[in-house]
Amino acid sequence: MNIILFYHSILSDWNHGNAHFLRGIVRELEQRGHRVKVYEPEDGWSLQNLIEGYGQDKLDELQDYYPGICTNFYKLEQLNLDKVLADADLVLVHEWNEHELVKRIGEHRALKGTYKLLFHDTHHRAVTDRESMARYDLSHYDGVLAFGQVIRDLYLQQGWTTKAWTWHEAADTSVFYPHERKQYAGDLIWIGNWGDEERTAELHEFLIRPVKELGLKAKIYGVRYPEHARKALADAGIEYGGWLPNYKAAEEFAKYKVTVHVPRRPYVEALPGIPTIRPFEALACGIPLISSPWDDAEQLFTPGEDFLLARTGQEMKQHLQTLLSNTQNACEVARHGFHTIHSRHTCAHRVDELESICEELGVDLTKIYASPKEKALHEEK
Repeated sequence: MNIILFYHSILSDWNHGNAHFLRGIVRELEQRGHRVKVYEPEDGWSLQNLIEGYGQDKLDELQDYYPGICTNFYKLEQLNLDKVLADADLVLVHEWNEHELVKRIGEHRALKGTYKLLFHDTHHRAVTDRESMARYDLSHYDGVLAFGQVIRDLYLQQGWTTKAWTWHEAADTSVFYPHERKQYAGDLIWIGNWGDEERTAELHEFLIRPVKELGLKAKIYGVRYPEHARKALADAGIEYGGWLPNYKAAEEFAKYKVTVHVPRRPYVEALPGIPTIRPFEALACGIPLISSPWDDAEQLFTPGEDFLLARTGQEMKQHLQTLLSNTQNACEVARHGFHTIHSRHTCAHRVDELESICEELGVDLTKIYASPKEKALHEEK
């Protein structure tokens, strides 16, 4: 297929977690013979912050991990949709795009397009900022890809769309895989942004305080850490590493013995079943994981086996002590989580799901796959 993707950015993951999944999806689609083009705004805030803070060199470094990765920049007022979408078979439009762009693409599809058009939602704003999400005009879209069942159901209940599918994020195992552990740099690593005070209390209870009380050697990476957050880290003896390019996370996981997952409050309270992409990536790297509470309503994992679940800060301390003192136990948790990712939650699995959705919408993929071998493999699936 000729696939066109409108996303905030594929080049930058500065405070932009959707780039993680998008890169893996693009790579998997291209490996299957699909032709993919990504479009992103010329003045996108993530890329601007990346370049201003870390320089153009980081975009060159990205090529080492994703050879040939590229994008097409546009200005909304100059975007020629007739040209961009001339040969499209499938178009995905992400919810971080401007309302005007979403509307214009829908109108183009209604007047001139024979392609299939899907809206892709990977954020909690459908719950926390419902007014803004309701203003997206999806009347000419074929449906919505939602990164959790609760979001999918909301689109249908609100009448924002007539068709919606659950399309969870997943691990890009071409980059997230176990690296050789030569020498540990410390006990615990955590990768995540401080953000908009959506989990301040949780970070203190399940991360900062346990590290301090146990006297662990820990390091935290992420952006948007205010002064009070950095002070709390320093007081707990935690090293702050600033922004870490996502493609380097696997290398850093290999330097530490354990990691934790601390979901933001909107996901815990209003979006059961959506863990965000971080635990997928950590488990794919083979590091044992302990998570603060979240409801795995869609049974993506097996809590207690794929990772340990800490319901309180005291339980987090106990689990940390167990995994750090019992190598066999830690290895078993890591092994189980790794196996679950590779059996159910890779970008290849998600592309399988996307192709099935395309077939449901009337795309005959057996005609698209060029060789008899590709066609036979597809029919076998």
